[in-house]
Amino acid sequence: MQTRKKYIFLTFLVTWLLLFFFGGDQLRRFTLFSGRKAEARRNWPRWTDRSLLKSFADPEELQSDGDPSLPSPRERRAARLSVYKNSRCRMETCFDFSRCEKHGFKVFTYPQERDQPLSESYSKILTSIERSRYYTPNPEEACLFILSIDTLDRDHLSGQYVRNVDEKIRGFPLWNGGRNHLIFNLYSGTWPNYTEDLGFDIGQAILAKASFYTETFRPGFDISIPLFPKDHPQRGGEKGWLYQDSIPPKKKYLLVFKGKRYLTGIGSGTRNALHHIHNGKDIISLTTCKHGKDWEKHKDTRCDKDNVDYEKFDYQELLHNSTFCIVPRGRRLGSFRFLEALQAACIPVLLSDGWELPFAEVIDWGKAAVVGNERLLLQIPSAVRCIHPERVLAFQQQTQFLWDAYFSSVDKIVHTTLEIIKDRLVPHRSRSRFLWNALPGGLLALPNFSTHLGDFPFYYLQHGRTPPVPAEHGTLSACHNATTLPLFVSSGSSPSEKFTALIRAVSPAGSPSQPIVRLIQAVSASQYCAQILVLWSCEKPPPPREKWPESTVPLTIIQGRGKLSDRFFPYVSIQTDAVLSLDEHTSLLTSEVDFAFVVWRSFPERIVGFPTRSHFWDPEQRRWGYTSKWTNELSIVLTAAAFYHRYYHSLFTEYLPTGLRELVDGLAACEDILMNILVATVTKLPPIKVTQRKQHKENSLQQVKGTAGVAGGQRFSQRQDCLNQLVDWFGYMPLVSSQLRLDPVLFKDQVSVLRKKYPHLEKP
Repeated sequence: MQTRKKYIFLTFLVTWLLLFFFGGDQLRRFTLFSGRKAEARRNWPRWTDRSLLKSFADPEELQSDGDPSLPSPRERRAARLSVYKNSRCRMETCFDFSRCEKHGFKVFTYPQERDQPLSESYSKILTSIERSRYYTPNPEEACLFILSIDTLDRDHLSGQYVRNVDEKIRGFPLWNGGRNHLIFNLYSGTWPNYTEDLGFDIGQAILAKASFYTETFRPGFDISIPLFPKDHPQRGGEKGWLYQDSIPPKKKYLLVFKGKRYLTGIGSGTRNALHHIHNGKDIISLTTCKHGKDWEKHKDTRCDKDNVDYEKFDYQELLHNSTFCIVPRGRRLGSFRFLEALQAACIPVLLSDGWELPFAEVIDWGKAAVVGNERLLLQIPSAVRCIHPERVLAFQQQTQFLWDAYFSSVDKIVHTTLEIIKDRLVPHRSRSRFLWNALPGGLLALPNFSTHLGDFPFYYLQHGRTPPVPAEHGTLSACHNATTLPLFVSSGSSPSEKFTALIRAVSPAGSPSQPIVRLIQAVSASQYCAQILVLWSCEKPPPPREKWPESTVPLTIIQGRGKLSDRFFPYVSIQTDAVLSLDEHTSLLTSEVDFAFVVWRSFPERIVGFPTRSHFWDPEQRRWGYTSKWTNELSIVLTAAAFYHRYYHSLFTEYLPTGLRELVDGLAACEDILMNILVATVTKLPPIKVTQRKQHKENSLQQVKGTAGVAGGQRFSQRQDCLNQLVDWFGYMPLVSSQLRLDPVLFKDQVSVLRKKYPHLEKP
């Protein structure tokens, strides 16, 4: 019995010793964990194969709670509350809609104080507003107000930081707690935290800000704008770098980055890790820590090698030759690199967690950019390799569209901001997301005209909805070669099958021998004519109805205001999609009208007509020239005889600012140049010339009076001055040249006249 007890005791003792030896460490941790849970440190694995499994972070770095220079959630929340005291603002609660009911959407800018300097960027913003069609110098008419105080740079360390903004804005009688005000900002916060602190209370004002955090962004109220440099062009802007058939979807490099690397502070985590994806072949990721005054004091072991590799590549060359461009966050969420990548057709790969992308309320960035996660940087190369080449090309095309439509100039950035706010005022008449993300873009698609896509001229060809045509119309042949082009490619919904003729009359009518009478007879005989409108621009009253020729279609007289821009006013009487614009001295045959209309139905977004002109650059005069010489080049179709879509009447009257229309009214023979420039701005395409039996004589009225030499020379000079002033206003030359003329099938061919659809076009 004693021996048995002895063996049991020894067995228990050995078991206890073994348990204590192999599991004691875990038992100690378990007992301590229950009492000191809040103080326990995370025990990261101690790898025995460190040489084989390389770590991307130091164990000591992992044990720490993060960079002490980064703001804690509590600090960020406190900074947010100090700026956004009205963080729950929405248009319904913090905007007075009644101010916009009487005069519509008008914008007033505060008068600038003499002792208050403005940055170059803010001066451009104010200029863009004052040049827009929404500007009003009368605050009583205003729906929206813009401060004259420069609020773009709110970094306390910046030389452009404006102090005492709170005191200044509270002294403005129109401030009203910020209600119906729009504040622009590019830089907020300062070293080291770069919080959202603006240094003043914005109240109930709408904030248009770059580098917007999603957690501070007020949806449906604030607007995220891109960060742009001070040398960003005021208007026009450079074109994108992707040209048709010039750049393949697959380029030399797959993925590139070249930029600063922050050694400490906010934004350093992502940029410090970028070197891990560099392979020196199709992925180039170069950083340098050689920036700032004290960079040598903080440099690490990689700095010297990084600086050497950094100088081996040119930044512009990388942009031109890469398919994807990494756009990581800097000290703030946004960077200039974003717009640079868009212009270069280098698909942005965004590594900026929490960034409310510019104009994301209306722009679908999923079609133009790859939104990555900063914590999943190492997965980016494999992710972009999986994107199909067809989708890559679609991404590149969308970057070019977005760049040209919304970001290439300060004017476009500001006008996009204003249009987004305007759409919020009348949601049921606002632009659809499709209009914002398809050519020609939201700025050129007026919701006041229509919210139905089929009413606009740009979407027929995009969706293959061109009209069917009887077989007898056949194909169109180009005048400069013997090949034929198919006239229509598909069937479906189409522009209306009739047109409205709009004839501008500037001299009395009453005799059947006058040109306008013969013109009415020829146009009314067209099978496609729905009605004829005569725009009466004479000082004398129009003759009674019985003095006008008999017509098979309705004939209406519209009393004009004596302005040249009257011919492009959106008259309610025009119900057809097509408008045939005519001068009273134009001479056309019914066959010419019919054929031109058939051509226009294939190209409803363009101007299709008869008399043409062209532009050229004069290197000696260093200005644009205008010529009427018969050459192979054409870029302007005179609206003395031309078809176009009625939407361009609305665009001419409502989109263009008043000052531009006044310029046209002050210069003779300038309105048709402006219309051609406007249509070219929308379509990026040239007009189309069709067959004409007789040469158009632009100065026939002056020739009758025997003053063609003097008046014609003055008219030509005014056209050239007009062209240069319009180019200056738009910021670039929108006109596109072409060498194409469209003729009927068998035109001038040595075949029987009975086989030709339009035989009268060939008669002398």
